[in-house]
Formats: sequence, structure tokens, C-alpha cells
Amino acid sequence: MVRHSSKKATKIPPKSSYTGKQIVVLEGLEPVRKRPAMYIGSTDIKGVHHCITEVVDNSVDEALAGFANNVFITLHKDDSVTVVDDGRGIPIDPIPKYKTSALEIVMTKLHAGGKFDSRAYKISGGLHGVGASVVNALSSWMKVTVIRDGKVWQQEYQRGKPLYKVKEVGVWKNGQKTNIENLPPGFSSDTIPSATISSFLADKEIFKDTIACDYDTIRKQIKERAYLVPKLYFHLLDERDGKKENFYFEGGIVSLVETLNHNKQIIHDPIFIQKSVDSAEVQVAIQYNDGVSENVESYVNVINTVEGGTHLTGFRMALTRSINDYGKKIEAIKEEKDAISGEDTKEGLTAVVFVKMSSQNLQFEGQTKAKLGNAEIQTMVQTAVNEALDMYFEEHPSEARRILEKVFLAAKARLAAKAARDAIIRKGALDGASLPGKLADCQSRNPAESEIYIVEGDSAGGSAKQGRDRKFQAILPLRGKILNTERARLDRVLEFVEIKDLVIALGMGISESLTPEKLRYHRIIIMTDADVDGEHIRTLLLTFFYRHLHYVIQNGHLYIAQPPLYKIAIGKELFYAYSDEQKERILAEHKNVKIAPVIQRYKGLGEMNPEQLWETTMNPANRVLKQVLIEDAAATDEVFSMLMGDEVPPRKRFIQTHAKAAILDV
Repeated sequence: MVRHSSKKATKIPPKSSYTGKQIVVLEGLEPVRKRPAMYIGSTDIKGVHHCITEVVDNSVDEALAGFANNVFITLHKDDSVTVVDDGRGIPIDPIPKYKTSALEIVMTKLHAGGKFDSRAYKISGGLHGVGASVVNALSSWMKVTVIRDGKVWQQEYQRGKPLYKVKEVGVWKNGQKTNIENLPPGFSSDTIPSATISSFLADKEIFKDTIACDYDTIRKQIKERAYLVPKLYFHLLDERDGKKENFYFEGGIVSLVETLNHNKQIIHDPIFIQKSVDSAEVQVAIQYNDGVSENVESYVNVINTVEGGTHLTGFRMALTRSINDYGKKIEAIKEEKDAISGEDTKEGLTAVVFVKMSSQNLQFEGQTKAKLGNAEIQTMVQTAVNEALDMYFEEHPSEARRILEKVFLAAKARLAAKAARDAIIRKGALDGASLPGKLADCQSRNPAESEIYIVEGDSAGGSAKQGRDRKFQAILPLRGKILNTERARLDRVLEFVEIKDLVIALGMGISESLTPEKLRYHRIIIMTDADVDGEHIRTLLLTFFYRHLHYVIQNGHLYIAQPPLYKIAIGKELFYAYSDEQKERILAEHKNVKIAPVIQRYKGLGEMNPEQLWETTMNPANRVLKQVLIEDAAATDEVFSMLMGDEVPPRKRFIQTHAKAAILDV
């Protein structure tokens, strides 16, 4: 049966309306400015730092190729940055195909550079030839000066576009002086035959938050590269406050491992492995300490592969296999069921895996180069580490036995922890009926909109429960201080009832049973008093998350609530100040008010009634939350080890050094 409708049919536009006019072609560096995050990861301060390291890595590539001995990095007062190296200098001769200077092509075209040709760079941190041009595109201005062949050449750019053709601006020979901006001290034609000087100012149109780079972050990145490229001098100067540091290491990654194990009790000297295969080279440094945490870093050329990759997988497989093979050889492992697992080899392990390879063959996941994807590198690293460790264990039986004892102890603890974990987090234990009785859960079952407040004490917990929005906010009160988990194995950790309740409340398990998709709240908020005890409880919780639920921090789920420090009553008006500076600002703004203000200093969350706690600390419209992130894994590990570990002297030195900076509320 056919039915007719009086409704007017929708007119379908003719196919011819989709023409070439709808196709947008982005010329030159326009794609970078259109989608900057695709090239540098983000447009916050991390993106600014990434731009700096892109330029620095071009200089480091010159050193890796054997042509540079020094890299100078200067942070200027106007937030511009200059990077200088004494390498060969970017070529300035014209490229026949484009009839344009090579310097201009490198600086203004994507996927242009010497890293596509192994004759220019066998080893390089750059991959797609986009580093210099991307930085140029994202800078409000950039200037590149090249010294080579006895002459000085220069070109300037504005948001990636050249202001003029590459031009000769001076001579560089026979000791003649040339007026070159940002030339490092000691540079002369008698001692430095060639160099590249790159200066740029990050564009505020792109980086809207701030373009003022953080000295400590840049320092960390520079120092990291100094470890990876032995005998290359790095000179870092911050003109904003006069800080100046130089970095030079002859020991390479062995020095880095020793630094990572600073303040820890080691059980053997570093093991160094090095092997070259075709155009690639693998270096590995290994050293166990008596702790329970792992600290492994991986690099490809000068890039910190924070997400690991095939080189790290090959290393882990080889380490586990070699330890098992040695255990079987000395009959410490008699049956397959007694074999060591990969998890057991992690406890107390400090290692650096460093691969140098042809830039032509590199396969990273994304321009930010967080993870290596070359399948052949896994086999290369695995073979190299297996062969070297087998020989080391044979030649150093006492060290080998200490390592074996360490992993056996870890295996024993793992089995004990598994039994404890299975007893606590058994099948069905995470269902609603099995949640901790003191947990005031939220109504929502959508983790993305749900949040849990970990609150210090029953009093504050009661106020939080009454003041919260039950739809999406859960409250878990803690009674007293939790266990210091810095050096505690999982079986002991899970015996502590407050931690056990927290793990069950979060819902995703722990250690080997970790199931991230079962995390019940995507915002986990620590809310403690603004006093010494509150600070201590917060530190203990941070230690637990860092050492045992690292996923929560790594994926941006952990926050710290910021309750107000003061309530200020001026007549009938109430104001809340979250810092001493804010308190003084409020008082200054009302200095002409005749009624004297009443200032209350909050010592604990329990001093606020539910309405005040909601309005100041829990209401998403008003509250201030600090997200907990890890900027520097090595530094973070060192701080936790020093402040929360067993070694007293390093902690004592830290306290003595920073005592004057402490803020006492007495």
C-alpha cells in the first residue's frame, strides 16, 4: 500500500554544489598555526618548552654527527630564547629545485631538512624535518644567523614568513670582529669556524597562558641531554635573574643511573651494556637498590620516550630471561613454577635504555615522540642485553647472587601481596553492597562526572557529607594518618584498613589486578586541614598514589582541594581568602570602610559548617582545585625517596637547606 503525504519534500542540493571552491589548501606553515597541538602536543607552557627543545635538539644533532662541541641556551628578559651551537651552520646555498636558500627552505617548509638524508645526519632527535619550521611558525618573530665559509648570513621571520631573502651581513675570518647579536663570549673566527644562532619569541596568539618558560624545566631537559651526549658542553643562562649553569658529563648514562640512585642504598655497581648493529647502537645501564620502587628511563637519540616503546619491551624481556637463566644455572630455580616474573625484576630496579639510530628509520608515535615503534629495535635490544647480562653474571657471581636474592624477595612479597589482595578484592567485592560503610557514595554511575573527596577526620567528613552535591560527589573520611607506603610492600599496604577502604572505593583494584576502566571516579580529591597534620596526611596520600596507584596521577585524576585560609567579615559582607596575599588584597580594597573587619583563621575543615564548606571548597563554580601531575619523573622519585624513605642524612640536609623557606603557623 502506498501512502501519500501532503508534507513538502526536502529539496536536495545538486551534486555540482560541491566544487573545488570548498577545498581549502593551507600553504607553507599555515597548517602549524591552524593546528599547533598536532605538532608540539599542547599550546600551554609545555608547548613553549617543546619549541625550545626542538631548537636545542637541532644543535645536539650536530654534536651526535660529530660536528659540535658546545650548545649555548639563553633565556632573555623579554621571554625570547637564543640557542647557539658551534656546528657546521645551516647551509645557505640555493636548492636548485626551489631556487631558494637552503636556510629559508629549512625554516619555512614542513618536512624539509638534512635528516631525510643519512649522509647529513646518521643519528638525530628530529624525525620529520619539522622542528625548526614549526618553531618558526609558532613564534611572533625569529632570527637565524649562520656563520660558515668565512661569512655571516642572516634571515628574519614573522610568524613563519621571511621578512627578506637570506643575506650576507658580515665576514668571519682573520680575527675580524662582526657585530652579531647574542654571540656567546669567547666566540671568534680564530677558534670557531662555523656556528648557528637561532633566536625566537613564542607567539602570544598561540600560547595564550604564558610564554615565560620555567628555568627548572629547561634545566632538567638540558641536563638530561648532557648525560646522553658525553663530552658535549651545555651552557645555560637565564638573564631574567642571572642564573647560569654548565653541564658536561663524561660517564654518559652510567652517570645518569648513579644520579637516579642518589640517596638510595645500592646493592651493586652499575652494569653498562653497549652494542652496535648496522646503523644503530644500544646502551643500557642497570643498577639495583634496596628499595621497592622502579625507576626506568628510556631514550631514542636525545628524545625521552616517556611512554616507552619497543626498546623498553626488549630490555624488560631480556632482563627477566637472563635472571631466570642464571637462577636455573646455579639451581636456585629448580622448577618452572619457581621462575621469576617480569614484575619481580622491577623492584628496586634503576635503569636507562638508550638507543641511537638513523633518523631515516625512526618510527615514533606522533611528532612529540613519546613512544618508539620500530619492531626491529626490540630484537636488537633484547639480544644485546641478554648476551651482556649472561656474561656479566658469569664473571660477577657475587653481584649476580645479590640481584637474584633481590628479585626472589620481590617474588615472595608479590605472592604474599596477591594472597592479601585476593582476600580483600575478591570477586564481587566491588559491588555497591560491598563498598566501605563509611563511604557516602554519589548517585551517578558515570565515572566521568563523578568525584570522590578523601577527607581528613569524621568532623570534616560530616560537614562534607551534608554540604556536598549527592548527585556526583562521594565522601570518604579517613581516621588519622595512613601508613607511609614509600618502602612498604603491597601485602603490608593492604593490611591497613584506611588504604584498603580507599582501594575498594575507587573500584579498579591495585597492582597486577589493576583494571583502569573500572575506576569509579575520574576526579579523586584530597581534602585535608591547612595545618601541619593536614599537610602530613596529604603527603602520605600522595606517596601512596605515586608508589601504588600511579595510574591515577599519570592520567590526571588526582587533585588537591584548596579550602580558604581566612573568613573575613566586613559588616554584613563575608569574604574568603585562600592565601595571605588575597587576604591583604581584600583588606586593602575595603580600607575606607568604617566597620572593622573580623578575621577568622581556619585551622581545620571542621570549623566550617556544611554550607560554607560547599560554597568555598566543593562547589565547582567557586572552588579551587590543584591537579597533581608529574613533570619530572626522576626528580619526583628522588624527592619521595628522600622525604619518605629510611635514609635520615639526606632528609636532614634537605631540612637544613630549606628551613628558612618554611612557613610556620604558630
